[in-house]
Amino acid sequence: MTDAPYTPPKVWTWNKPNGGQFASTNRPIAGPTHDKELPSGKHPLQLYSLATPNGQKVTIMLEELLAAGHKGAEYDAWLIRIDGNQFGSGFVEVNPNSKIPALMDRSGDKPIRVFESGAILLHLAEKFGAFIPGDAAGRAECLSWLFWQMGSAPYLGGGFGHFYAYAPTKIEYAIDRFAMEVKRQMDVLDRRLAESEYLAGSELTIADIAVFPWYGGLAQGLLYGDSATFLDVASYKNVQRWTNAIAARPAVKRGRMVNRAFGDPASQLRERHDASDFETKTQDKLEATS
Repeated sequence: MTDAPYTPPKVWTWNKPNGGQFASTNRPIAGPTHDKELPSGKHPLQLYSLATPNGQKVTIMLEELLAAGHKGAEYDAWLIRIDGNQFGSGFVEVNPNSKIPALMDRSGDKPIRVFESGAILLHLAEKFGAFIPGDAAGRAECLSWLFWQMGSAPYLGGGFGHFYAYAPTKIEYAIDRFAMEVKRQMDVLDRRLAESEYLAGSELTIADIAVFPWYGGLAQGLLYGDSATFLDVASYKNVQRWTNAIAARPAVKRGRMVNRAFGDPASQLRERHDASDFETKTQDKLEATS
């Protein structure tokens, strides 16, 4: 690495590793790298995921649906590690973009694949008629915040998170640029939550379920090392209020555990196939799936 200015070539080619954490799985082409079938369990809903913020959205949604009495939301959750397993042929068939989460809905006559976390949330909300307002104005507000998250979080994760925590070298311009944008986003949320209990109104919706794992996780200091201090997230009082309320929900606590394969072993449920798994999981089970 030198301090010489970088001049982009006329045509970019992939001729060297880019360094940093996760660099070994980055590549400029799509498609499978190896043959590997996906497992399938007993429930109509089959989820293939990892408990990153995007993965947590779906497991939180499913646990909230079950808590609300929607028995058809029972699901099997299979662990997909981001270490090359996302390029297995079976997973690529479900998600050609090779990103978690991915869902197979086998409840109808023909299986339906759903990929992209926002699309999965919307699919489940419409399927069960839950966590999405029924009136036109409420639905528009909910979907606006849902799509706000889909467009904004890449600046938090792939932008700020990458350059602050994962890049092989600290680049002041990149960190400053994305830190400014993340703080602007937190201010957007804080101003909205000053006037509304939840993002779309007085009730929890898929908008909150989408935003919480990213921005609630940031507010709790769970993302990117000491970034919460760096970004002064404690100053966003309305975001903190909203975060604490959602984090305290039992279904949210369960959803954050599913497909978790890092951190405190007590917080991990690497695979989920029945509601009783939360009560019966043991360290032996965790080690058996590692």
